[in-house]
Order: sequence, then structure tokens, then C-alpha cells
Amino acid sequence: MNSSAKGLLETGLPLGVLPLGTANDFARTVGIPPDPLKAAALIVSGQPRPMDLGEVNGQLFFNVASIGFSAELAAQLTEKAKKRFGKLGYALVAARLLARSRLFTAYLEHDSSTEKIRTLQVSVGNGKYYGGGMSVEETATADDGNLDFYSLEIDHWWRLLTLLPSLRKGTHGKWNDVRAFGTTELVVKTSRPRPVNTDGGLTTWTPAHFKIIRRAINVYAPLATTP
Repeated sequence: MNSSAKGLLETGLPLGVLPLGTANDFARTVGIPPDPLKAAALIVSGQPRPMDLGEVNGQLFFNVASIGFSAELAAQLTEKAKKRFGKLGYALVAARLLARSRLFTAYLEHDSSTEKIRTLQVSVGNGKYYGGGMSVEETATADDGNLDFYSLEIDHWWRLLTLLPSLRKGTHGKWNDVRAFGTTELVVKTSRPRPVNTDGGLTTWTPAHFKIIRRAINVYAPLATTP
């Protein structure tokens, strides 16, 4: 959706969303009905509302950007495999990759502080949902003027299995081996360049400079904006 976001910013036109994709995470985040006919009716009769966008190194994203495990997964899961095997293929590739994944070192610069971490994955979300219903943070919205960060600093890959229910609910920040915070700007540096996954595609590399673009686009959605 990166090119779509850029086009909308250039034209200033409001965005109407029909939930015809595989996951429809952005539609779910902003409260667009899953029924395409109801979503179309919302475009016809509704009023567009301002929503935020995330940005990393000039690349825009609606839902989430990540570095680490999910970026490696995106690199290995080709469009051909997605079409042939669907969710099963995704799960098989993810399981194989997870079994051989290792923590990497990253440096976080945010809110006048610098932190060194060892992590399996860092994610920065604009809205709430991503990856087919996973949650960045349980209270996140696409119009709160905030980026939600989390880092999976787990010792063993199987720990991720115990975290899955919390990752779906967006409560993983309560776990001791998950670092989570909200911010409006963040820089992630790594010892060697690592790809950054934005809304399912690899679009840039570390060092990654994340920012929130407040009220960047107007979307036909039933959610009221925050002050």
C-alpha cells in the first residue's frame, strides 16, 4: 500500500477502502465493515476522517514496519508460494525460519535516549492490526498521533509460541522479554544493513528513521478521530 499512500498524499483525495484483500488489517483498524457492500455504502454516504501514516526512510506505511524475523519471512515467501499454498505455506516457511533464527543487536534512539538491545524482531506500528489480525498494541488507533514500538527479546524460539495469544490481543508489552513503548520518532541502527518490511514488502534498509505523519490522509471510516 506504500505507492497508494504516496499517491493520496500527492492528490489530497480521500481514501475509500473496499476490504477485498487477504487480511484487510487497515480496514479492521479503522472500523470499516468487512462486507464490501457495506464498505461501499460508507464511501458513498460517509464523511472522510483524518488518519495518520507511518514513515521510515521516506517510505510510508499504513499498518506496521518491522526488522528481523518478519522481514526475513517476507524475503523468503514469494508471491508464487503465497498463491500456491496460502496460509499453510506461510506457516511452513515461518516455522522453518523460526527454528534457525538468532537474536541480533540493535541500537534504539528515541525520546533523548539510546538503548542497546538483543532482539528477534522489532516492530513499529501506526495502527492496531497487522499480519492478518495480530495487534501492535491493544489500545492503538490509526489517528492517535503515536507510533507503537515493540521488540521480541526472547531467549528461545519456542517462547514465541507462548507469546502468540498476547501478540494477537496486543498485550505482549506486559511480558518481561518484550520491550514496548509509544513514541513519535525513532531510529533503529544495526551493525550491518538489515531489510525493513513495511506492510508486507521490503522497501528500505537500516539505519531506519521512523516518524509519524499526523492526519496525513482522509479515509472514509466510521471511527471518530482523537483530539
